[in-house]
Amino acid sequence: MIAELIEGKGAHKIFAKASENVYCENKYFRGTNGSVEILVLSSHSAFNCHATVKKFVVRDGNDLVARFALIHDRWLPDYVQVSFFEAQKGLGDIFSLIKKEIQHHFPHCSKVVVGLNGHLNYGAGILMNRFNEPPIFGLPYNPDYYSGYFNELHCRKMATFRLSIEAYAKWAQSYSTLRELKGLTVRFMDKRNIKAESAIYTQLNNQAFPSHPFWANRDTEEDVELFYPFRHLLDNENLVFAEVFGKPVGFFLWYPDFNQLISSQRDLNVFDVLKYRLGKIPDTFRFTEIGIIPEFQRSPVALAMLNKALPKILEKGYKYCEGGFIFEENSASMAFVKGLLKRSFGVEPEIYRQYAVFETTL
Repeated sequence: MIAELIEGKGAHKIFAKASENVYCENKYFRGTNGSVEILVLSSHSAFNCHATVKKFVVRDGNDLVARFALIHDRWLPDYVQVSFFEAQKGLGDIFSLIKKEIQHHFPHCSKVVVGLNGHLNYGAGILMNRFNEPPIFGLPYNPDYYSGYFNELHCRKMATFRLSIEAYAKWAQSYSTLRELKGLTVRFMDKRNIKAESAIYTQLNNQAFPSHPFWANRDTEEDVELFYPFRHLLDNENLVFAEVFGKPVGFFLWYPDFNQLISSQRDLNVFDVLKYRLGKIPDTFRFTEIGIIPEFQRSPVALAMLNKALPKILEKGYKYCEGGFIFEENSASMAFVKGLLKRSFGVEPEIYRQYAVFETTL
């Protein structure tokens, strides 16, 4: 096997073909992360203003058997990221081949993380379980053998939780039992002012997550680009802001499981948007991200935002919520989520999906 650096106009078509070869007979894979992949790998994106991206395919003779991108983000300077990895089964020690390319192209970097796709907001993780069901929109999917290619690296696991809408409602409404916070107001975003709202979202991300594993600060332009492909699917209520005396202190991002709008491997298209707007509503929504600036992280802000979104969530008729995507080693966040869910269920919730990133030093 050999790794081949691919560049030029036809590079992404070849890169995509390597993925198609892996999933051609897989009924669970969904291609709805395709627009994000193109965004991250595009030389014209805002992300690429501070990142170096190199795309590779792996050939065994004339066959395309794997692909990966190497990304070095100058805002996460110690790491080379092995991103958008896809591979056929039984390739042996493919990481040695990848490591050789890292040492050649990024000799100054001392650390490697496998499974981070440019930034946490773009996607992260190699799926570790539940291979026989479609992924929820925005979360990764891969065959069951991927983790075996990196089993000699340090594994950092992440988890999601799944709960019924009745349990979610009880969770959100528990805000009414907490003390009030003077000056707290909660509102939905205004899509008409998407650039200004994205700037608030970016600002809060950068304030809320600096100590999160693999976090790198963002520019507003990056988040505007990220939201843009989904602008016709998102509504004002999908992004909730909390303010204290007019100062933004937190946000809650959620959206429907748009993967339920399709039943094949393609990306979303205009017909899916029309189906959604005409009343085809998924039965699950994703609790995507909640971020609160440090001084308000142990306050009623989080539950106030959940409670703000609750009427819209109930109005849509969802049956389930899935969220979390928390590093298991992040004991504070894990305890927060488990504690709130235990209040709703009466018992500690079980992990639903599990993901991992793999880390090593060179």
